[in-house]
Amino acid sequence: MKLVEALGILEAVKRRNGAPLTCFLATGFNPLHLSAFLAAELGLLFADHKIEIQRGLYGDLVGNVSRLEKADAQVGVVLMEWADLDARLGIRSSAACSPAVCADIIATVRTRALRVQKAIEEATTRMPVVVCFPTLPLPPISFFPGWQAGSLEIELNAIVHTMRSQVSQCAQVRIVSLQRIDLTCALEKRFDIESELLAGFPYRLEYASALANLLAQLTRKPTPKKGLITDLDDTLWRGLVGEVGTEGISWDLDHRSQMHAFYQRMLGALAAEGVLLGIASKNERTFVDSALARKDLALSSTAFFPIEVSWGPKSGAVSRILKTWNIGPDSVVFVDDSPLELAEVKASHPEIECLQFPTNNSAAIYDLALRLRDLFGKSALLEEDSIRAQSIRQSHVGANDYERTSGGRAHFLEHVEAQLNLNFTKMLLDPRALELVNKTNQFNLNGKRYTEVSWRNYFRNPESFLLVTSYTDKYGPLGKIAVIAGRQNGKKLNVDTWVMSCRAFSRRIEYMCLEQLFKKFDIDEIELDYMKTDRNSPLREFLSDVLGGDPWPGCTISRQLLESRSNALREPQEMTNG
Repeated sequence: MKLVEALGILEAVKRRNGAPLTCFLATGFNPLHLSAFLAAELGLLFADHKIEIQRGLYGDLVGNVSRLEKADAQVGVVLMEWADLDARLGIRSSAACSPAVCADIIATVRTRALRVQKAIEEATTRMPVVVCFPTLPLPPISFFPGWQAGSLEIELNAIVHTMRSQVSQCAQVRIVSLQRIDLTCALEKRFDIESELLAGFPYRLEYASALANLLAQLTRKPTPKKGLITDLDDTLWRGLVGEVGTEGISWDLDHRSQMHAFYQRMLGALAAEGVLLGIASKNERTFVDSALARKDLALSSTAFFPIEVSWGPKSGAVSRILKTWNIGPDSVVFVDDSPLELAEVKASHPEIECLQFPTNNSAAIYDLALRLRDLFGKSALLEEDSIRAQSIRQSHVGANDYERTSGGRAHFLEHVEAQLNLNFTKMLLDPRALELVNKTNQFNLNGKRYTEVSWRNYFRNPESFLLVTSYTDKYGPLGKIAVIAGRQNGKKLNVDTWVMSCRAFSRRIEYMCLEQLFKKFDIDEIELDYMKTDRNSPLREFLSDVLGGDPWPGCTISRQLLESRSNALREPQEMTNG
C-alpha cells in the first residue's frame, strides 16, 4: 500500500457512522507513517467501524506498554526495536560504545525485557495484544566481525527469545512471525537511516506498509476456510491414472514428482486440524480407488469425504460435495492443475477460492503451501476441529438411515439417542463460543459480529446471559454447536445473538433451546433482535414456522406460542444443564 492510498482510506473511514475501534500502539520510537498504514489496514479489515489509533510517549516503550492495561482500547499493539530496549542499540544515541559497556547493555535489556513482558501479560486481562519483536539489525558496536555472531548479539537474541517464548503462553497474545516478515520484506529494505536520524522513524515506507498489514491481520482471530476440494491427476499425484495405471502415477524423488508428496503431506496436516477434504475428479472410480489404496500415499485415503468421480462438469461435483458438507462455497478452496477446470468451477461458484496446482513449477509448490496455511490457519485447535470430519460422515450415515425409516422425522429423531448439554456459564474465555458467533451465517439471528473486547464487555452487564449448547447422538458428537446471548428484563428475555452450526440443522435443537430459556429464566416472552441478512434464510424459515409468518425486527415469541408450535415435537432422550 502506498502512503497516499492509506491517507485516502483514512479519509473514507472518518465518514463512517459505526462505532469506533480503538487500537493502542505502544512503541518507543516515533510511529509516524506506521500509524497511518496501521489505521488504513484496520479500516479495511473492520469495514463497519471508525478507526482510532492511540499512541504513547516517544522514547518510553516500557511506560507505553504499561499504559495498555488502563487504555480505553479494544486491542493493543506492542512494537519494539533494539533501541527501545536500550538507546545504545540505536544510531540516535550519542553514548560511548566500547567493549566495556556490552555487559551493561545486556543487563539493561534483560531488565527492560522483563518489565515489558510483565506489562504485556497484565494488559491481556483486558484486551488481545499483538506483539512484534525487533526486526531491524543490531548496530555494529561489538568488536566481532560482521560475519561472526558475537557474544553481545547472541545474548541479546537469547533475552528476546525468552521473552517471546514467555508471552506466547498468554492466550490473548498474538506474535508476528519473523519468518513471514523475512519472506515479505528483505532486511536491507527495512531500515531507513535518514528517517531515523531526522524524525526517529526507523522504517522505509515499503516496510512500514508491509508490517502494518501483518499487525492488522493479528488484531482479530482468523476466519479460516472449512474445506478443500482437490483434483487427482497431476495434482494429488503426477500422471493420468486412467492412462498409466495405478503403478504409473508417482509422487517421489525418483520420478521428480516429490512436489505432489509435499502437497499430500500438506493435506494430511490440514485434515488432522479438522479441515474437510473432498475429491472432484474426472476419472473412472475403479482406477481412483486403486490409486488411493496405495500404501505409500502420504495421507490416509479415509481423510477424503466425499469422493466425487465422474466425467461430468467439476462444478457439479463441487455442488454435491458442498451439499454433503452443508457449508457455503465461500468456506471452501478448490485446487486443480487445469486453468479451464478452475474457471468452470469459479463460474458456477464465484465465492470459492480457486488455486492452480503448479505442475510445471516445482518451486511454486511452497507458495501454494503458504497460501493454504493462510487460508486455513487458526490461532488454536478446538475439540470441534477434531470431530468435524467424522461428524459429517456420521451425519451422512444418519441421513441414509432417515431415508430408509418410515414414520417421519419426529419418529426418526426419537430413536437417535440424542443428548443435549446446555451450559449457562459465561464461558467468556471459551474461544468456540465467539468463533461460532463470528463465522456462522445461515442460522444467525442478525449477522452481528464481536471483537474479543466487545464480547467481554457485553457480559459485564449482570443481567446478561450466555447459553452454549453441545450435542451428541448415536452417530457421534457434534461438539458445541449453538450460542445464545441476551439480557433478562423482568419477565422478558432480550436475545441479541443466536447462532447455530449448520451441522446441527434438522434436529429440533432450536426448539429445545427456546424451551430451556423459558424454563431457566421463568419468563413469559422472548424478544429477538432479528434482522434479515443475505445468508440467514435457515434462521428465517425457523422463525416463520414458530411465528406463523415472516419474522420482523424485534419479533416476540411467547411461552404459549412456543408450546402450541412444539407440542408435536419429541424431546431428545437425555438432556443435561451446565
